[in-house]
Amino acid sequence: MENSLKALGFSAVRRVRVGKYLELILHASGREEAAAQVEEMSRRLLSNPVIEDFSYTLQEAGL
Repeated sequence: MENSLKALGFSAVRRVRVGKYLELILHASGREEAAAQVEEMSRRLLSNPVIEDFSYTLQEAGL
């Protein structure tokens, strides 16, 4: 993709990252449980470990 952008005249491009963004709201008894759930969901369904890495940020919902 980076080379294609440069070929189109966008010479200032130094790096391109294509990805997806997911937002989950879940109930957990604490941050550790939430992290464990997100890790397992990501490994089993939400990402393809052959071609993708994943990262996440936990944030307490203000309900």
